[in-house]
Amino acid sequence: MTVGRKNKKSFWTAFAFGVFPDLFAFGLPFSHLLFSMLTGDVQGVMVEHGAGHPNIPEYTYGLYNISHSLVIFAAVFLLVWAVRKKPLWETLAWGLHIALDIFTHNDKFFPTPFLWPISDFYVNGISWGQPIIFFPNVALLVGFYAYWWYRRHKNPVS
Repeated sequence: MTVGRKNKKSFWTAFAFGVFPDLFAFGLPFSHLLFSMLTGDVQGVMVEHGAGHPNIPEYTYGLYNISHSLVIFAAVFLLVWAVRKKPLWETLAWGLHIALDIFTHNDKFFPTPFLWPISDFYVNGISWGQPIIFFPNVALLVGFYAYWWYRRHKNPVS
């Protein structure tokens, strides 16, 4: 059974862990950018930060390192397991997010620091925004969800 498919609670828990890495790193700066745009603060929107990427504050890079590290993920997974006395399998969605990002981020924009803080090593992958990655990814997601939906509706659980 796939992580997060036991019931709705399991699904939403896995979903939350799956989006956690990006939400943790980019949630606050995105909220600030959106608020600036909505209030007409054009000056606050187009500001160069840190590594020269517009609208990305320096602290985002630190948060990204934390949330996109398999080392940090493993430590949290094991800590949760120790506290609960059993694994919380839905957290694997976080690890899967990192694993997929390793090969779908290049060195131009947020390469995945999956060994941080042990090493700064990263893979110069193919950006997920490239058509060769983006369209097969969307097709696979649609295919998996269509299959899951079909199976669920073909054999509804009483």
